Order: sequence, then structure tokens, then C-alpha cells
Amino acid sequence: MAYTQPMIEAGTTRTGRWLRERRVRIALWVAVIEGLIAAFSHDIGRWTILIMAVIVLAFYIVAGRQMKWDVARQLSWIAATSQALAILVIIFAFILKLVAIVAIAVFAIVALVYLFSDRRHA
Repeated sequence: MAYTQPMIEAGTTRTGRWLRERRVRIALWVAVIEGLIAAFSHDIGRWTILIMAVIVLAFYIVAGRQMKWDVARQLSWIAATSQALAILVIIFAFILKLVAIVAIAVFAIVALVYLFSDRRHA
């Protein structure tokens, strides 16, 4: 006879299982909201996000993984993952900003070369 109900892991709670099923989505939404707040707020910058991320990731590595309470373990995983994603957003924004600056410099050099090489109107 086959069982139709999934097995429940020992030491888990209903809330912990609910969080575990949705933790990636929750972490992504937290990272998106944090990125939007950082983008539109002048008080929260990339250094604030980096410091928060280091603290949360250190907490997860030191204590979060060994927590006995399933809900706290899931919440610490969500927090650590969202902060790691926030760090990726900062790195991505830095790279895009760098690419934009290089593109502007290239366009400026091309424009200057074009302007100074035009001898017909000199």
C-alpha cells in the first residue's frame, strides 16, 4: 500500500515547513525590497548594506545553522540568503556603473577625435 501523504521530518514545525517551502521566494523579495530602499533612499547606501550583510551572514554561519527551533533556522537562512543577494546587487550595480563610465569615456574620445580630425572647417 502506497502512502499519499509526504513524510514529515523530525524536529520540524508547521510554520518551519511553510517557511522552508517558500524561503527562496521570500529571500528574493526581501532582496528586491532592500535594493529598492537602497536605490531610492539617501540614508541607506551600499556600505550600510554590506555591513548588515556581513553581520547577518556571520550570524548564520556561527549560530543560525545549528538552531534547534526550526522556524528560527529557516528565518536565519532567509535573512542570510537575502543579504547575499543584496551583495550581488551591489556588485552588479558597480559593474554596470563602471561599464557606463567606460562607454561615456569611449564616446567622448570618439567625439573628440572626430571633431579634431575635421580639417575642412578649420
